[in-house]
Amino acid sequence: MAPRQTTTAGAPVPTNETSQTAGPRGPVLLEDYQLIEKLAHQNRERIPERVVHAKGWGAQGTFTVTHDISKYTRASIFSKVGNSCDILSRWSTVAGEQGAADAERDVRGFSVKFYTDEGNWDVVGNNTPIFFVRDPYKFPDFIRTQKRHPKTNLRSPEAMFDFWAAQPESVHQVTILMSDRGIPMNPMHMHGYGSHTYSFWNDAGERHWVKFHFRCQQPIRNYTNAQAEKLIGQTRESYQEDLYNAIDEGNFPKWELNIQVMAEEEARTCGFNPFDLTKVWPHGDYPLIPVGMLEFNKNPDNYWIFVENAAYSPSNKVPGIGYSPDKMLQGRVFAYADAHRYRLGTHYEALPANAPQVPVHHYHKDGTMRFFPQVTGHPDAYYEPNQYGESAKPDASVKEPPLRIEADADRYRQNEEDEDYVQPRKLYAEVMEQDERNRLHSNMAAAMAPCSESVKERWLAVLKKVHPDYEAGVRAALRHPKDEVAISVTEETPTAAE
Repeated sequence: MAPRQTTTAGAPVPTNETSQTAGPRGPVLLEDYQLIEKLAHQNRERIPERVVHAKGWGAQGTFTVTHDISKYTRASIFSKVGNSCDILSRWSTVAGEQGAADAERDVRGFSVKFYTDEGNWDVVGNNTPIFFVRDPYKFPDFIRTQKRHPKTNLRSPEAMFDFWAAQPESVHQVTILMSDRGIPMNPMHMHGYGSHTYSFWNDAGERHWVKFHFRCQQPIRNYTNAQAEKLIGQTRESYQEDLYNAIDEGNFPKWELNIQVMAEEEARTCGFNPFDLTKVWPHGDYPLIPVGMLEFNKNPDNYWIFVENAAYSPSNKVPGIGYSPDKMLQGRVFAYADAHRYRLGTHYEALPANAPQVPVHHYHKDGTMRFFPQVTGHPDAYYEPNQYGESAKPDASVKEPPLRIEADADRYRQNEEDEDYVQPRKLYAEVMEQDERNRLHSNMAAAMAPCSESVKERWLAVLKKVHPDYEAGVRAALRHPKDEVAISVTEETPTAAE
């Protein structure tokens, strides 16, 4: 027998078909609280979309530790081989709105929530190991160039390339964005990166700097501009279709978690700034160390609950995992959690997608969405410290070792002008093959075509500092646009590190 339909307060409703009216022709009565409740809820069914990463696709699965890294971290999940936990991932485009096409040229977000036995650990990253800027002060400016122009309400290549030309640190990321890697076939055919530098610390109080890499176990596949344009003409939901159908058919995508490790003191002498988000760590010096396997084997039963409401933030970490002096990471620790408080509500972490799978005890009080009872361990303990022995108390054993800092507080700029060009120069001249460079020239020229001549020249001057052939190739492609060399599958173009 079917259950009775009720109001949100649990009262049964007599009908879900007709409004209460004065006679068969109306008017409608204001006392029809069922109608009012239904309309009021519809008005609130949508929440503000994410400022960035609005269009996304998600899946649930399991992470299993396959290699012992306990010498680096005391994090419980890594304490022994065979440990496992549930995971929830969300992949996304960065610039487009929720209605944007999946197969657009853009960086892809790659975020994973690990529901560990010590609380939730989030890795918030992208499908590239670097980013456009190194300082959070420039992050809002950068994002504004990727969104719609306030006058035309159109995306603005002029704003994008004007900003990038003034921030030469962006050229490494823009080179990858305009390369074959700029349009992954779908989330299942791209690598993921934590991008930032984090830290591990062990029971002995030793700290190591780490980078997180999610190595795709499926072939790396990408679209050309022409292939993506044709696909978008057929469907704007290709990523969602591919991901959902693959998991539904039992073809579970997998990624292997790897780390790069650097001793704490080595950061002073390694020859580059390991905390600069626009730089990679060379794999020859800091090889990948396998850790465990992620398998995504379940489509969420409700997209809204587990994908749209999923809230990832680097502020979610567990004992044994810490931060670094990475400036962008420091800014994101605040910005991401604050974005969720605005978008979803004060207690967003109590939603099913974000709720940890371990008991929660905190002293946060009231606010919007306070739908759960007191979680401090005692009904009268709504503050701390208090006299109630059974109330929640801090645990000094999870205190992180001190971070060594030796500097004067100031607003610092990077002084080595050429440093921003070293890694993109190696990527362009030593890693890419000539046919890859040709496609890069063509893709970038197509993206730059609507820009003013002044912006084009400013950006070409940046490319010339990377390599004269880079500037010459894009300039020639601007003068003589030509059809792309068709490719349907490409193995990943490595970064300068790989």
